[in-house]
Amino acid sequence: MANKVQTPDAILLHDYISGNESALQILIERHQSKIYGFIYSKIQDRTVCDDIFQDTFIKVIKTLKTKGYSEEGKFLPWVMRIASNLVIDYFRHNKKMPFQRETDEYSIFNFMTDSSLSIENQLIENQVELDVRKIVEQLPDDQKEVIKMRFYEDLSFKEISEITGVSINTALGRMRYAVINLRKIIEKNNIILTN
Repeated sequence: MANKVQTPDAILLHDYISGNESALQILIERHQSKIYGFIYSKIQDRTVCDDIFQDTFIKVIKTLKTKGYSEEGKFLPWVMRIASNLVIDYFRHNKKMPFQRETDEYSIFNFMTDSSLSIENQLIENQVELDVRKIVEQLPDDQKEVIKMRFYEDLSFKEISEITGVSINTALGRMRYAVINLRKIIEKNNIILTN
């Protein structure tokens, strides 16, 4: 049955939560190329991408089954956030591996790119990264979200706008205000971010 009018995501979600299992299948098929493409743009390894894609929808199902979903009508941005968090977890976990290939770029502001750092320097680098994370936590939520997506997750402003459901200009504006506010916090507290 070829429906000319596409059933909105929100109605499919409601149907799934009400017990119609096939409604979720429609949602997955509708958005899978965008979600999988996003994951693959971060991790060029099909096996890992398949795992993260699967884990994303396991989380989606768990959240929906426990009635934990509250973002009416924003299904895709919500799922993209879950996928994004799983990608970050993957890189965090793999930083502990002895051979890290493409994970360096995911470290905030590339503080930890030199693998020949002495243990002392490594500790200083870690402390600087911790300090920056603490400062970022002081920002308003919308600015904090953009900073994390841009620097921690290495997302483009186009991807940020898709995930958060705002225009690219809004995402850019939030980043500008975030940087201004970070400078203010750093100056106000006389924080020195050097090694």
